[in-house]
Amino acid sequence: MTDTPSAPTRLRVLAAMSGGVDSAVAAARAVEAGHDVTGVHLALSADPQSFRTGARGCCTVEDSRDARRAADVIGIPFYVWDLAERFRQDVVEDFIAEYEAGRTPNPCLRCNEKIKFAALLDKALALGFDAVCTGHYATVVVRPDGTRELHRAADAAKDQSYVLGVLDERQLAHAMFPLGDTPATKDEIRAEAERRGLAVARKPDSHDICFIADGDTQGFLARHLGTAEGDIVDEDGNRLGTHTGAYGFTVGQRKGLRIGHPAPDGKPRYVLDISPVDNTVTVGPAAALDVVALTAIRPRWCGTPPSGPGTYTAQLRAHGGETPVTAELVGGELRVVFTEPVRGVAPGQAVVLYDGTRVVGSATIAATERRREATVG
Repeated sequence: MTDTPSAPTRLRVLAAMSGGVDSAVAAARAVEAGHDVTGVHLALSADPQSFRTGARGCCTVEDSRDARRAADVIGIPFYVWDLAERFRQDVVEDFIAEYEAGRTPNPCLRCNEKIKFAALLDKALALGFDAVCTGHYATVVVRPDGTRELHRAADAAKDQSYVLGVLDERQLAHAMFPLGDTPATKDEIRAEAERRGLAVARKPDSHDICFIADGDTQGFLARHLGTAEGDIVDEDGNRLGTHTGAYGFTVGQRKGLRIGHPAPDGKPRYVLDISPVDNTVTVGPAAALDVVALTAIRPRWCGTPPSGPGTYTAQLRAHGGETPVTAELVGGELRVVFTEPVRGVAPGQAVVLYDGTRVVGSATIAATERRREATVG
């Protein structure tokens, strides 16, 4: 097992340094492993003052300086690359368009697919680098025949393979994740950073969506999409309330529905469906969220695509658990059937398939089939 490409032993490595502790330790470990490492910070915001509020966000001047100081301590060259326009087009605008269409996107997957392992990797290869190193917690396994597989991190609690499920075999051939084989707690990673003299050792981790530093996704979308009053209805179409934009809701949401009167059974109601065409949000009981199957589009495989139906486990969100499924590629689309119903599955999310710890691939959920619909059908 290894998390580096094979020959040559000493690689020219471009270390993506966000200004956080994980990427700094990853770069230091790559140097320690004997590689020729250069650090790079990606400037992803046209206004670099705007993307951090405490532990939220990233990509500020502060982060760039933190990354530079870490590179100086490690003793590697350091550069800042401006990918703000590419990030705006491929990640931010995609995020807005997906919500406008009534879907729930994952911008971290899109960033890994379009920025870190496409724009950044392509530029790195053009400049003669052999691999891109990041602070993600995942592992690349090199098989005897030289092919590569993406696996979960040694520490399942920190595993980030879900957001890397969009990487194909070519990208895996040039990916390096020095933290993936470490069964260490985050406190131990921070302790390692302190031992190495890295000032980012106690810097808070960024979380949520990096380009929405205040965490107010609905406010962000309202600024870009405007407001438009629509109806909140039950499964029979009865009007229960109003909203100012269907994009402000996600399937499975319970809080913030602003419905003035309780359901007849007195139980909570959840968002079941979002219709951007008529700006309507449908709510109903938790049982109506039970999904028994889904169809996903734009499959991406971390190696050879599977042939015929297979049995896997599926992960449906970055911090979610696994659930047993059968899956098959049918006419270019992925058909997934759950062994037991699952809830809170929304179009736009990614479904990532696993065979044990190995990431088989991922696809974007286009439609779901609920238990009630399956019974009726």
